[in-house]
Amino acid sequence: MTANPLTDLLHPDMSEVDQVIRARLHSEVVLIRQIAEYIVAAGGKRLRPALVVLCAKALGYRGTDHYELAAVVEFIHTATLLHDDVVDASELRRGRNTANAVFGNAPSVLVGDFLYSRAFQMMVGIQNMHIMEVLAEATNVIAEGEVLQLMNCNDPDVTIDAYLQVIHYKTAKLFEASGRLGAIVSAADVSIEAALGRYGMHLGTAFQLVDDILDYSGNSEVTGKNVGDDLAEGKPTLPLLHVMNTGTTEQAACVRRAIEKGDASEFGVIMEAIRATGALDYTMTCARKEAELAIAELACLPDGVYKKALLELPAFAVNRDH
Repeated sequence: MTANPLTDLLHPDMSEVDQVIRARLHSEVVLIRQIAEYIVAAGGKRLRPALVVLCAKALGYRGTDHYELAAVVEFIHTATLLHDDVVDASELRRGRNTANAVFGNAPSVLVGDFLYSRAFQMMVGIQNMHIMEVLAEATNVIAEGEVLQLMNCNDPDVTIDAYLQVIHYKTAKLFEASGRLGAIVSAADVSIEAALGRYGMHLGTAFQLVDDILDYSGNSEVTGKNVGDDLAEGKPTLPLLHVMNTGTTEQAACVRRAIEKGDASEFGVIMEAIRATGALDYTMTCARKEAELAIAELACLPDGVYKKALLELPAFAVNRDH
């Protein structure tokens, strides 16, 4: 996140989280340290760990376990990125070569496994069974989402509901877990935990919808990934599904061919179809609805600077350019 009042508020806490991350990355195996450091040093938005911290602080938490949990969430997320980039044969992330492009596929997969196992070591150390239940379920659902996405690749007949299921599993589930963790560590009521979980789910869904928009509208120098990657990978995302559902027969056929073949050679023609059908505006409308649903869930929190920050996160998710 770029410098603004939100990041200024979070800076002391996120510095503590970064210290935990770097301490927990230590391994006697040099290659593990090199790859893990390479990924974490690339930065990123750190939205998921920030969500853990903000929810805990909004509920008045005064301990330090939220820093450990924020680092756990970031490790799980980073492990999924390592595995994702291998599966997708991606070469660019956050404006840099992916770890698999630099170190190779096998080391990237194995270091992803290390990060998963280190995350579970850390959550065991907190000695809270409910926290372990939430994170174990989230990790399993994320893996299911990865497999669902793989099954949907090159399938132009994927429904919007099936597409949204992948988003909920693969991306939004960890946002949901992050909100719930902030409540659990604060010993909040189960109703508050559920509300913050729903907040995270809607926020994560909005975030991914905008990611799917940026794949057709972003600047690769800003987004840090190649525009059109989703099309080249045969991923049927919402902008493409909208073209097939509302465009002309020719437009739908063109998109269908591209998804089936994982072929971006007709990217220019498909972009014209996306513009003609208002596919990006439609997807943004869906993202904004998710952001509104997220905001509505925060009525359970007491007023204060941390609640205000949580109210601002959905706007950041939908208005960003990277």
